[in-house]
Formats: sequence, structure tokens, C-alpha cells
Amino acid sequence: MRKGLRLPDITFRTRVRDESIGGDNPFRWEDKTTADYFAGKRVILFSLPGAFTPTCSTYQLPGFEKNAEAFRELGIDDIYCMSVNDSFVMNKWAESQNLKNVKVIPDGSGQFTRKIGMLVSKDNLGFGMRSWRYAAIVDDGVIEAWFEEPGRCDNHSDDPYGESSPENLLRWLRGEAESSAA
Repeated sequence: MRKGLRLPDITFRTRVRDESIGGDNPFRWEDKTTADYFAGKRVILFSLPGAFTPTCSTYQLPGFEKNAEAFRELGIDDIYCMSVNDSFVMNKWAESQNLKNVKVIPDGSGQFTRKIGMLVSKDNLGFGMRSWRYAAIVDDGVIEAWFEEPGRCDNHSDDPYGESSPENLLRWLRGEAESSAA
């Protein structure tokens, strides 16, 4: 489906720690581009409906964190978690999850998610516009494999999870999957 497509060029507004600022909130704004994250690397990008939500916080994010070494052994340079949340929320979520391996990307206004075709309404949950759950293996900014949860639509009554799981991506990278990646 999306295999072979180049990721959209977006500038992400991030907050990064800068000890030179001092005080209780030593962070500054830093713009990062799609190229900053993806150029010259083979990475996993997974996106989910929201930081601090149950499936995302209990299974998907911790699963990628726990399996980071196995992914590295299979040629993955970085693992990125994206959500249509601002940098403040994404940073606090990363901190609460004790992330050491997975890096978070805030798509606060949903520009990347919209341009990649995964922005859906979650008004039924009070979320507004969010990402449908998916994962991708990306090589130098080009989608190598795509793993999308079934049933993408606005205000879906369920939150499918399985296709974009770290276990499924590991199976694909090991050549064990039944060609489920698009």
C-alpha cells in the first residue's frame, strides 16, 4: 500500500533539555524535520492514538522499548513513537515510561499524520483528530514495510492492535511473517 513512498517533509516543534537554561524547567524549543529523524537511517516508526492511553502505554510502547536490542540486531538504527500530541505531553509520557531506547516525536498539529493519510476523528472518545494505529519500517525516509491496523475510519468503536505490534514487526524482520506488510 505505502511501500516505496517517501515520508512527508514536516517540521516538528520539539522541546529539548538544555541544562544551560537552569531552573525548574531547563527546556528550549527546537525544530526537527523529517530528514533530521529519518535521513540515512533504517528505523521503525510507530504511531498511536494518544500518549498515556491504555493499549499504547501498556503494550505497544513498552513492547518496542523492551525489544530494542533485538531490533538493533536486525538492522534497525532507531525506534520512533509518534502521536498527535504536543511535545510537552510526549516528553512527560516518555519520562513516565522510563524510555531509554524509543524516541518520541510530537506531531502536535497532526500535519505528518494527515499527509501520510492516517489522521482520523476520535470525537467519540473526546480526543478530536488523532492517528490511526500503524507502524512502518523506514529506510532513509522511504517506507520499506507498512503495518496498519484493520478498519481505519473515523470514530471507530474499537482500538484494534496486533498488526503494528513489536512482535509482528520482529516476525517480519526475521522473515517469519506471512507477508502481512504492505
